[in-house]
Amino acid sequence: MEYRKLPHGEERISTVGLGTGSLIGISEDEIEALILKALDNGINFFDLCASAKRVYEPFGRAIKTRRESVYFQLHFGAVYNSEGEYAWSRDVNEIKSVFEWEMNALQTDYADFGFLHCVDENEDFDKILDSGLLDYLKELKKQGRIRHLGFSSHTPSVSNRVLDTGLMDMLMFSLNPAYDFERGDELGIGTVHERFKLFGRCAAEGVGISVMKPFHGGKLLTAETSPFGEKLTHYQCIQYALDRPGVLCVVPGVRNMDDLNVLLGFSGSTAEERDYSVIGGFTAGQLAQNCVYCNHCQPCPAGIDIGLVNKYYDLARVGDKLAVGHYEKLKKDATACLHCGHCDSRCPFGVKQSERMEEIAAYFTAQ
Repeated sequence: MEYRKLPHGEERISTVGLGTGSLIGISEDEIEALILKALDNGINFFDLCASAKRVYEPFGRAIKTRRESVYFQLHFGAVYNSEGEYAWSRDVNEIKSVFEWEMNALQTDYADFGFLHCVDENEDFDKILDSGLLDYLKELKKQGRIRHLGFSSHTPSVSNRVLDTGLMDMLMFSLNPAYDFERGDELGIGTVHERFKLFGRCAAEGVGISVMKPFHGGKLLTAETSPFGEKLTHYQCIQYALDRPGVLCVVPGVRNMDDLNVLLGFSGSTAEERDYSVIGGFTAGQLAQNCVYCNHCQPCPAGIDIGLVNKYYDLARVGDKLAVGHYEKLKKDATACLHCGHCDSRCPFGVKQSERMEEIAAYFTAQ
C-alpha cells in the first residue's frame, strides 16, 4: 500500500481508502470483518457518510484497538432519522446531537476530519456561515475533538469560495474521467479547465483531496453504461484520480467483501493494468496539448519522468513553491531532453512534449 502525507499534518494516508455509504446489504458482523480486513491490508482511511446508522458501531469495534493509526471523515450535515436512515440537515442543534451520538457509537473522543457536508451551492455555504456551523467546527478543532477541517463538494466555484477561508485541510471532491471531460451527470460540475485549476490550487495550498465517485457510480466499468462507449477498469480509474494534483486518497464505496478484494488488488497491479491513456481517444480536442501525467510516453530515452516534470511545471505556475523545489531535485529535468520525438509519437493527448520540455526548462531557469 502506498501512503501520502497530509500537507497540513503528520498523517500518512493510504492512497486507497473506503467509503461506507454502500454497506447496507450486509450484517453488522460482516461490516466489522470487512473493516478489519481492510485494516490488515494497509487501508487506514475511511469516509463515514454512511447510508445507514448501523454502520457506526461495528466500525467503532473494528478500529478500537488501533484508533491512533486509523483516519476517518465525519460529515457535519449528514444526519439520521429515527429509523436510522440517512438524511441531510443544516440545523446546528441537530448536527451537534448527531455528532455526540457518533462519538459514542464509534467509541472515540475525536474525529480526524470534520467535514462541512455537501457544499454544492453558494446558498449552502451562506447557510453554513449564517447558522454558525463553521464556527462550531472551529471550536471543536480548538478542543481537539476534530483534528482537521474539511468539506465535500461537487462544484469548483463553490469549492474555491470555501478554500478562500484558509481554514481547510481536506476537500472531498467528485473526480473521474467522465466528470473531468464533461461526459458525466448533473454532479459532474465545471469545465475541464475549471476542475483542473481547482486540483492545482489544492496542491499549491496544501489542501489534500479525497476522491469520491472515482468510477462514476460504476458507469465507467461497463461499455453499456460508460459515457465514452468503452469501459475502464477499477485500476485505471483509481490511478487516474491519484495522478491529479492534490489527491491523497481515492475513497470508493464498497458493498461487500468481494468489492473490497477488488480494491485490495490495486496495490499489486502492474503499470499496464493502471494505464489510463486510452481516455485520450475518448476526449479528442477537450484537453489537446495538455499533459495529464499518464506517462504513456515512457520510457524516455533520456530518463526524464515526463509526467512528473509536467506536473511540477503546472503546479509551479499556480503558485506552488514546493513544486519548484521538487523540480530542482530531479535527477533528470527538462534540460535533459534529446528532442528525439519518441514521446511526441506516443502521447494520446497530442502533446508535443519535446517542445514543452523547452518551455519548461526556460521557465525553471528563470526562477
